Amino acid sequence: MPPISSPDGSQSRARPANSSVDGPAASPGGPPRPRSEAEPSDPSVAEQATRDLAAQFEDEKPGRVLSGPAGLLLTVAALAVGALALWQVFRPLSQGSKYYLIIFLAGVLPLVFLAYPSDLRLPARLRSRRPRADRAEATGSDSAEATGSDSAEATGSDSDEHVPAPASARPTVTDWALSALAVAACLYPVLPIRIGSGGGGYNAFLDRQGLLVATDLVLGTVLLLLLLEACRRATGWILPAVCLLFLGYGYYGGLLPQSWPVAHAGLDFSQLVDAFYNSDSGFYGTPLDVAASYIVLFTIYGAVLELSGAGRFFVELSAAAFRRSRTAAGRTAVASGFLLGTVSGSGAATTVSIGAVTWPLLRRAGYPPERAGGMLAAAGVGAILSPPTLGAAAFIIAEYLGVSYLQVLGWATVPTVLYYLGILLAVEIDARRSGVRPVVIDVGSPWRLLARFGYHFASLIAIIVFLAIGVSATRAVVFAIVLAVVLSYLDRAHRLTPGRLVTALVTGVRGVLAVTAVCAAAGIITATTTKTGLGPQAAALLIGGAQAATSDPTLVLVLTALLAAVALSLLGLAVPVTASFVIGWVIVGPALLDLGVTAPAAAMFVFYFAVLSEVSPPTALAAVAAAAVTGGRLVPTMWQTLRYALPAYLTPIAFVITPAGLGLLGIGGVQRIAFAAGVTALSVAVLAVAAGGWLPGVGPAGVPERVLGALAGVTLLWLEPVPVTVGAALAAVAAAGVFVRRGAAGRSTSGSPANPVEEQL
Repeated sequence: MPPISSPDGSQSRARPANSSVDGPAASPGGPPRPRSEAEPSDPSVAEQATRDLAAQFEDEKPGRVLSGPAGLLLTVAALAVGALALWQVFRPLSQGSKYYLIIFLAGVLPLVFLAYPSDLRLPARLRSRRPRADRAEATGSDSAEATGSDSAEATGSDSDEHVPAPASARPTVTDWALSALAVAACLYPVLPIRIGSGGGGYNAFLDRQGLLVATDLVLGTVLLLLLLEACRRATGWILPAVCLLFLGYGYYGGLLPQSWPVAHAGLDFSQLVDAFYNSDSGFYGTPLDVAASYIVLFTIYGAVLELSGAGRFFVELSAAAFRRSRTAAGRTAVASGFLLGTVSGSGAATTVSIGAVTWPLLRRAGYPPERAGGMLAAAGVGAILSPPTLGAAAFIIAEYLGVSYLQVLGWATVPTVLYYLGILLAVEIDARRSGVRPVVIDVGSPWRLLARFGYHFASLIAIIVFLAIGVSATRAVVFAIVLAVVLSYLDRAHRLTPGRLVTALVTGVRGVLAVTAVCAAAGIITATTTKTGLGPQAAALLIGGAQAATSDPTLVLVLTALLAAVALSLLGLAVPVTASFVIGWVIVGPALLDLGVTAPAAAMFVFYFAVLSEVSPPTALAAVAAAAVTGGRLVPTMWQTLRYALPAYLTPIAFVITPAGLGLLGIGGVQRIAFAAGVTALSVAVLAVAAGGWLPGVGPAGVPERVLGALAGVTLLWLEPVPVTVGAALAAVAAAGVFVRRGAAGRSTSGSPANPVEEQL
């Protein structure tokens, strides 16, 4: 990439962002840190460092870099799983989709135990009694301590919480045993051999549905425990705890007072295992079907695009497009997040990828680390919202509602544009309020870049075209993969030779390991909810809480939406996005549907609040990733991220409180869509001004103007004529107040600028 120059004439060479699509990986020697501009290094080393750091945040916990026999086994197994997923698209297994899911889980779940360490530590009192060498070998403590020190030094942080500690690169005996046990428990339903009174093959297993024998119960329980452990390794303790809570509710719910709304008749353990192991709503339900049919193909596609040089091209194009802008650094970061997000689907990993390149620009422009980190995190999370590769929950929406994936993309288009509009406005406001310095980005013409490397857009466009003409999403992405492979030969440095294709296939499969564990474990939640009827009961409680405050139907809907938003936000702090959506849909979704909200609006409402958990304090995984890149303080970075993403928290409410809100999802006539998009864009702009305290082109806004602006922005989201009129009037009054304030400031300084930086900008 061409050099990037600051006004003082110094130069540095921007490095391409490489969004990681492989599974979490950690270097045995510690997590890589972004190279400073003064550090000479081979660009390929810097690119690999970016990949590794991105991989640290691809999921909530880092995985191993496997080598030797374990690495070879993972490669072979991943190739087999990837080949099976591709084969299933065109030649589905004759035994049906559930049979395929059983084979897929049998190929993926054992790899989780090899790729993710147990990360269980003895209490400090007991560790101190063990020989130091043994402790280092068993837990990698020396490496972890060194890593924490290096990370803190590299990021300027006073703690090592920014970057997860690395994992031991060698699976233990326990890991191998769990992996073998996972193979047995997963394949048991299809093994054509008798095991006691059980076994006998797939058809015999299905015939015992509701009448499981002892062998079925034992292996079903083993698989249940293995999935909980796999989730704990990949995402932490919270999701397994939630699953156990639902399991306990299913088993002990019959002991609750029958007058309670959530009480039920009670289920014995065999009924629960049967629901998990031998039904279509358990382990092998819709979430796992989505992971095995859609997500794995899109992660392979992302790996192919990455290895073909698309990530580098997207960042260079963003820099070229804004090279002459006064706010080039901020705009480049936001545009890079959007373009990389179209192929990534991972918020935290995209944050790391764009941060590795744009943080030096933001630092030269004068952005504090926390503010820059907030911008990077907000832009990165947009990856989960950006078509055509939305997050995993978007595929679940398509399956739950029985619609095409193209429809879900259509629903996401306008909200995505509004989301990035809010971030761009915040960038412009920050530049004027804080007086950031212009940075000259010495790059070529964007048209020249498009002419040379614009073919990277071809496969993205092809997905949309294939979907539009009725091709299934799975076939569309496979055709896009083939197209990307063919076009890669236009760039000698990034040709996808057979060896690189194998790498892409393995990378894509490894990237779906944690998601598969989460999706299979989500079956515990969905099956329990289905068996006990918890969904309607929880919906009644939610609606009842709103009705206790008011009897007006409109206000009941508004209060229910607000309560649901709070509940989803709290839920998202604890579990990954996919699990958050599944739980939210079975608990919150029925409440919204009962109040007359359409299914698309309810589903997208739940989806957006599940996604926003990645920028919500105090967890905010994307903000943690951004802080690791910029070296900023963690909590201030989270609050800056929240400020940049503020409109995204309010816009989804407009989906559900008025019929006109469906226009934001592209539903309805052109007039409704234009009205909803225009008014909501005004709301986003007013909220950005209220949050940033500056009206572009005019000057600073005082507290009264900001309060009026916030009220105006919220009122405008009620997409009805009277509220829109009131909101527009409040916005006009707030803008007039800023004009008056500027005039008063100008008179008080006898015509001299109140701020030299303001005059410059």
